[in-house]
Amino acid sequence: MSTGRIQFAEQDGTFVLKFVGEVRLTLCSALDATIERIFTALNFNAIVIDLTETRSIDSTTLGLLAKLSILSRQKVGLLPTVVTTHSDITRLLQSMGFDQVFNIVGDPIPCPECLDDLPDQDQSEEDVRIKVLEAHKILMGLNESNREAFHDLVNALERPGG
Repeated sequence: MSTGRIQFAEQDGTFVLKFVGEVRLTLCSALDATIERIFTALNFNAIVIDLTETRSIDSTTLGLLAKLSILSRQKVGLLPTVVTTHSDITRLLQSMGFDQVFNIVGDPIPCPECLDDLPDQDQSEEDVRIKVLEAHKILMGLNESNREAFHDLVNALERPGG
């Protein structure tokens, strides 16, 4: 069972997602639904992803974060900010090419008490497969090493019964 959770808040046009503990595939449906919700907002001025309490983060979650950045740039011209204070998480983000699609900073966000946990989402195996596939295709688009790293997984997920 995952020991991670994702918290969310919106305050004065700033959307904040805080990832706590081990953030894994089991949270991807709630995260994807929240990303969709952010972009239905009529106006906002910032998106902040707080990873200061993240112990580990899987590639599906990273792919959804890349999706968030791509949508943000396309729809509102904003580059989201990632806050990380752990060198291993920072190294992971840089290796995935996140320094090209996010502002990466080391200063914690104010008002952590303003955040609420994302609700659990019921998800079928097929829904999860589709989200995992989408997330990894996005990661593959960020750089060549990601393309090589996730090529076999994407091919396997694209096969019938994948």
